[in-house]
Amino acid sequence: MSAPELASSYAALILADDGVEVTADKLQSLIKAANVEVEPIWTSIFAQALAGKDIKDLLVNVSSGSGAAAPAAGGAAAAGGADAPAAEEKKEEEKEESDEDMGFGLFD
Repeated sequence: MSAPELASSYAALILADDGVEVTADKLQSLIKAANVEVEPIWTSIFAQALAGKDIKDLLVNVSSGSGAAAPAAGGAAAAGGADAPAAEEKKEEEKEESDEDMGFGLFD
């Protein structure tokens, strides 16, 4: 990450921590107070990207996308769930089917 990106990111986090709305002017003020030179385009980009978003919520839910199901499945397998071997067999079957769908295999 470049210095302007880092400075804008940290300034946005500071504003969010204080519960202040993230705007280009406020970002630029914080960055200037830190004696860092950043072109105004960076603060404008960050302000537009973060407009209307709860930055704290974004930080807390970073892995809630595709990775959220993995801990739940891992927890069931670690608890001695019988579904773990069945899930592995299903994945292997899907891999085999994908080769057949293309009409050729690795060793054909």
